[in-house]
Amino acid sequence: MSFLSLTDADREAMLAAIGVETVDELFQDIPEDVRYAGPLDVFPALSEAELTRHMEELAAKNVVDEVTFLGAGVYDHYVSAVVDSVLQRGEFLTAYTPYQPEMSQGVLQAIFEYQTAICELTGMDVSNASGYDGQTVAADACFVARAATGRSKIVVTEATNPQVRETLVTYARGFGMEVVVVPHEGGVTDPVRVREAAEDAAIVIFQQPNFFGCLEAAPDLAAAAKDAGALACAHVDLVSLGVLEAPGNYGCDLAIGEGQSAGNYVSYGGPHYGFLAASNEHIRRLPGRIVGQTVDQTGKRGFVLTLQTREQHIRREKATSNITTNQTLLALAGLVHLSLLGPQGLRETGEACMALAAYAKEQLAARGIELLFPEQATFKEFAVKLGRDAREVVRAARTSGLNPGLPLGRVYPGYDDALLIAFTEKRTVADIDRLVEVLAA
Repeated sequence: MSFLSLTDADREAMLAAIGVETVDELFQDIPEDVRYAGPLDVFPALSEAELTRHMEELAAKNVVDEVTFLGAGVYDHYVSAVVDSVLQRGEFLTAYTPYQPEMSQGVLQAIFEYQTAICELTGMDVSNASGYDGQTVAADACFVARAATGRSKIVVTEATNPQVRETLVTYARGFGMEVVVVPHEGGVTDPVRVREAAEDAAIVIFQQPNFFGCLEAAPDLAAAAKDAGALACAHVDLVSLGVLEAPGNYGCDLAIGEGQSAGNYVSYGGPHYGFLAASNEHIRRLPGRIVGQTVDQTGKRGFVLTLQTREQHIRREKATSNITTNQTLLALAGLVHLSLLGPQGLRETGEACMALAAYAKEQLAARGIELLFPEQATFKEFAVKLGRDAREVVRAARTSGLNPGLPLGRVYPGYDDALLIAFTEKRTVADIDRLVEVLAA
């Protein structure tokens, strides 16, 4: 079995090349009291049949038929079979960074079309070739803002995804920046408080719809940021942009978000792709790569990597990102999905989510289950008060094959009895009726 590494013959050959006779002689300079003696405490080797059976037993523990209302940034939207059909083509599935345009026109065009779709949806001028996820693109936006304004304060609303806020705090240490969080009031953010906090800030980041599912006064928040001389950045859900106004149309300088809801499976929480778009003035500060359209020497349309501002390509201190990869394949899934839906299909998807959420509100109210923020408009997600620990409710509900949502107390202290519930076009009226019955019980 020459394909197995570290046979006795292999060891003897390596020891001979080093110039020692035994492994103990090789490690003689390491004190004996720190060396591990005896065999490792691992399971004995399995045969192929035994290993296959073991993996099947582990796989059987995965819950694959659960009806889920879990959202909180990752959503169970429908993904057409055509997405996988395109992604599994070899030229896409195995492609690396398209450094050689003459060999990579297909990948480059796909990225160019992805950038175009993101710009059309967000109302921005330029998009990069995707980011790592919806959290890291928020940190990238802060780097852009620091370079653009010369300021070092980040303002983010409390109603923005907690994972985004945690990532900002982590990155801010490396950027030499300060993070200021503006508390929510009744599920939404007061633009006046944002304006006060944004004094001397580089950027204001808010989420629309926010983490509670509530619709913010986004134009007012953007205006508050601009009044203070900060960049306005909206963290948005691509599916929502079928029915909600584009960030570029209400004055934002940057639009970011997690692209999973458009074309990617839940996949146990990842990997997914982040998107980052901006106005033209920030194009040279955008992290990652930007594909541009050109013509070749015969006048035919072609595509090239126009800008590459990653640390792989330029001096580290001038790089706009130290993440040396992105999620081109998953961003391509988003492009295929959005192209398949088209503007009307995306609008209908958003309207279906809104209609199902509205129906759920009516049915929950009829059973005496109150909304956490009853005064606020929502899109496809909202929180309810259960009158008992939401974690217990989730545990009980999952025994019947239903995941009712996210216990808000896990990420927002003081909301232990609140449950965040998401409604996508995959949920049916029957699913919602079942959810209501389970929660009422």
